[in-house]
Amino acid sequence: MDFTKAGIARKLQLEELECLRMEAYENARIYKEKTKAFHDHHICKKDFQEGDEVLLYNSRLRFMPGKLRSRWDGPFRVKEVNPYGVVQLFYPQSGATFKVNGHRVKKYHGYKSPREVEVFLLEDAPVGGEA
Repeated sequence: MDFTKAGIARKLQLEELECLRMEAYENARIYKEKTKAFHDHHICKKDFQEGDEVLLYNSRLRFMPGKLRSRWDGPFRVKEVNPYGVVQLFYPQSGATFKVNGHRVKKYHGYKSPREVEVFLLEDAPVGGEA
């Protein structure tokens, strides 16, 4: 058994292994870039102004008494928008002010009930041979 040939073969195997590792690393980097681009494409930018009415997501409602109960509380009023997505909310009923992450907030469009209700009366259906 020639040790020099075995050493050269072993070095070639190690070099091949290193090439495979670098190729796997490059493929993982490309995959991560594509996944990030796809994710970033679907992100909706939330812009809040002072005075906007918003709803706050309550993530602590794990075991709800009613399964159809909404996880959104509010409406709250935006008091201040700080950098890095921090929103300061004001609850008008209690007068409390607190800061939350902007991802937990969505705009409240309000509930508008119809002011007038139209009533349509159906006429009696024709009886017998009348046409």
